[in-house]
Amino acid sequence: MPTPFWHSEAAQEQLNRLDRPGLAFEFLRRNPDYRADWRYIRQQIDLGQLDVQSARTALARRWGLSFCP
Repeated sequence: MPTPFWHSEAAQEQLNRLDRPGLAFEFLRRNPDYRADWRYIRQQIDLGQLDVQSARTALARRWGLSFCP
């Protein structure tokens, strides 16, 4: 997402309505390292080298995440 979008009034209003987890996710999903890690994990799952639970656990450990059902 282009940087100027972050400074728009609409973007600021949207961000102001988020709770802490929502705000954290918005920043995390824009992190290029996180996005690359997520793509890698998806590839490993698709290739059958990782099961979904192991992949989730590994991703959560690396990024300090907590997944709720």
